[in-house]
Amino acid sequence: MKNILVTGGNGQLGSELRELSGKYPAFNFTFIDIAELDLLDEAAVRKFVSSQHFDFIINCAAYTAVDKAEEDKDLCKKVNADSVLLLAVLARENNSRLIHISTDYVFDGEFNQPIDETAVPNPGSVYGRTKLEGEQHVLRELKNAYVIRTAWVYSTFGKNFVKTIGGLAKQRPELTVVADQFGSPTYARDLAIAIMAIVVSVAEGKKDEPGIYHFTNEGAITWYDFAVFIKDHYGFACKVKPIKTHEYKTAAARPKFSVLDKTKIKKTFGIEIPHWSQSLRECLNKLEL
Repeated sequence: MKNILVTGGNGQLGSELRELSGKYPAFNFTFIDIAELDLLDEAAVRKFVSSQHFDFIINCAAYTAVDKAEEDKDLCKKVNADSVLLLAVLARENNSRLIHISTDYVFDGEFNQPIDETAVPNPGSVYGRTKLEGEQHVLRELKNAYVIRTAWVYSTFGKNFVKTIGGLAKQRPELTVVADQFGSPTYARDLAIAIMAIVVSVAEGKKDEPGIYHFTNEGAITWYDFAVFIKDHYGFACKVKPIKTHEYKTAAARPKFSVLDKTKIKKTFGIEIPHWSQSLRECLNKLEL
């Protein structure tokens, strides 16, 4: 039986992996979050990872408070870069395969077509810079690691855009939402399924082509489109008003265009990716707002 360690086990993606884990009896899963193991405690992490053999480490842990990161630079770097370096080193020392989750924020958003894995990163925020640094640590320390970039993640777990908009649309007569930033929503459950497809492929000695991969659901929309879909699904009377980025001030810059090209992951591992509307509807049907 193969052993899998999942960090960030209580986050959106970690929780989806936990819920899926029962479907993979050939693997023994260990889920940790800060309550079980603080990834910033190097001695504790070394002891934990080295005392038991993990065939795979899926790193879902991250500092994701994008705006707060602009002031909280040190903690953001420690979580998104320094702890990732430690995990990469330990993966190499203990012969574990590392799958690290990254983000569209490594790009500046100055694109006009879907971004593939060869595009040159140019992050415009502290969050993006620290996530890129984490990627670089992984790829430098390990020749057999997987880095998966994703974007606009939501699920039935934790805090996310879907829950926030749904809650506000239920209570308010009007909302304003940015309509000039383009991307693709990602249902964390679909990402979890894709990750496990890679794990199974590698564990069974089938396809094993490490490197950087992009994953989101299919299709491209704006945050405004996203919000309208959520509001309409529940039939809320709330009016959603489109606004420009400059009308909605945030501490951190957001990519204006971060639609990721998924060709590589689909071709390499035969992964079928649902359209964003299909997955969002599935998630909304599970949520009670």
